[in-house]
Amino acid sequence: MTAPIDIAVSLMREGRFGDAEAVMQREVRAATVRHGHGSAAWASAQCDLGNILLNCDQVERAIECYRHAVSVPAHDHKEHLTYRLNLGLALRMAGRLEDAEAELRRGAEDRRAFYGREHAGYAFGLEPLADVLLQRGNVREAREVIEEVVRNLWQNGHEHVASALALRAEVVHAAGAGEPLFHGVEQLPEEPAAMLVQEVLHRQDLADPAAHRAVLAALAATLQVRLGADHPATLNALAALANAGRDLGDQSGRIDAIRQVLASHDRQGRAEDALSAELGLALAYADTGDAKAALRAYESAYTRAQRVGRPELVSVVLRNWGLALNEAGQPAAAERCLADAVTQAQRGADFEILGRAGVALGIFLQHQSRLPEARKALEDGLSALAPVHPDAISGRGHLGAVQEGRTCGCGDTPRVIADAFRDFVVRRLPQDLLERFDVTIADGDFKIDVHLRREPSQDELERLNGVVQSALAEFRHKLKEQY
Repeated sequence: MTAPIDIAVSLMREGRFGDAEAVMQREVRAATVRHGHGSAAWASAQCDLGNILLNCDQVERAIECYRHAVSVPAHDHKEHLTYRLNLGLALRMAGRLEDAEAELRRGAEDRRAFYGREHAGYAFGLEPLADVLLQRGNVREAREVIEEVVRNLWQNGHEHVASALALRAEVVHAAGAGEPLFHGVEQLPEEPAAMLVQEVLHRQDLADPAAHRAVLAALAATLQVRLGADHPATLNALAALANAGRDLGDQSGRIDAIRQVLASHDRQGRAEDALSAELGLALAYADTGDAKAALRAYESAYTRAQRVGRPELVSVVLRNWGLALNEAGQPAAAERCLADAVTQAQRGADFEILGRAGVALGIFLQHQSRLPEARKALEDGLSALAPVHPDAISGRGHLGAVQEGRTCGCGDTPRVIADAFRDFVVRRLPQDLLERFDVTIADGDFKIDVHLRREPSQDELERLNGVVQSALAEFRHKLKEQY
C-alpha cells in the first residue's frame, strides 16, 4: 500500500495543498488512536504533517508540528535528530533567526555526540547553522563552520558537498575579500560539479538578489572551464544567470547569457532547444524596449519552428509573435499570427497550447470590440485548459466581461481568483456553518470576512482555520503568478 506521506506529496505536487494536508491530518489522528498522544508514531506523523505544511508555505503551523515531534523523548535517536533539524530549518524559513540558531546549535552538538566529528551526519547539521550565521551577519563564524562542512563532506566523498560549496560561495562573497567563489571546484568530479547549479538555485530565495547573481556569474565561468561551454550544467547556469539578469533589470547581461546558450544549442544541432532560446532572446529584447530586435527574433524563431515541423511549437511562436506585434501597434499582422496559432495548435495534440492560443486570440478580438468572435474564441480556449491554469483564470475574467458587453476584462482576474478561493473554502465546511464568507484581494493579498450562522464547536473552529490556511497557501501561489 502507498504510504500516506507519499500520497500527500503527490497531491501537493499537483497543487492540491488542502487535500495533501487532509491526508496527513488523518494520519496524525490515526496514530493518536492506535499508539497514543506523545508516542513515537505520533511524533513521526507530526513531522510528516510539518513537512507537508512547510512545503505549502504554512511555516508557523509546520513549526508547531516539529515542536510536537521534538517534545517526544527519543525512541529513535536518528529520527529525533531529524525532527530538531527540521525545526531549526523551519524557524530559519520563518525569519526567526535567533531561535533557529539556538535549535541548530543544539542539534549540531547532539549530532557530533551521536555521529562523531568526521561523520557526514554531523556536517548535515552544521551546514544550516552556517546559513543562519550568514543571515545574521556573523560572516566570520559562518566561514569557519562552512569550511568544516566542506572538508567533512569532501573527505567522505559525499555528493552533498555541492550544497555546501554553494553556501560557501555566498559566505566568501559576503566577506568581500575578492577571493574566488568556487575555489577547488576544478578538482571536483563531474557529477557533484554539475549539481552545483541546482544547489545554487535552491538558495535563490535566501540570498540577496545581487549576491545570488554574482554567485551564478562566478559559477557559470567556473563550469565553462571545468565542464566545457556545451555541458548541460554550464547551460543551466547561463539560463539561470539570464533569469537573474531579468529580475535585476540587467538586460544586457541577460541577453549575453541567452546568446551563449543559443550558440551552444546551434553548435550541437539541438533545434528545439535553440528555438526556446530564441524565444527567450525575443522576450529579453522586448523588455529592453527594442521592439524591432524582438520582432526579428520572433521571425527567426518562426523559421526555426517550421524547420522542426511540430505544429505545437509553431503555435507557441505564432502566439508570442502575435502578442508582440499587437504591442508594437501592428494589429492586422498580430491577428494573422494569433489566428494561425490556433490553427497550428488544432493540428497538434497539446490541449494546453491550444487553450492558450484560443484565449490569446479571444482577448485580442475583445479589445478590438469584436465581441461575438471573442466569445467563441474564449469559450473554445477555456474548454481546452485546466480551470486553475493562469491563462484560464485570465480568460474567464475576459469572458465574463464579453458576456456583459464590455470590451475589456483585464481587471477582472482578482475577482475570478477571489471567487475560486471562496468556493474552495465553502465546499470544505459544514453547509449550515457559514452565513457569509466574503473574499477580496487588496494590496496583493486576500482579505477575508467571515460571518457564522451559528456557534461553532471547537473542532469546527479548528477545521475552519485549517481550511482557510490551506486556501491561502494554495491561492497565494496563483496570485503570485498574476502579479
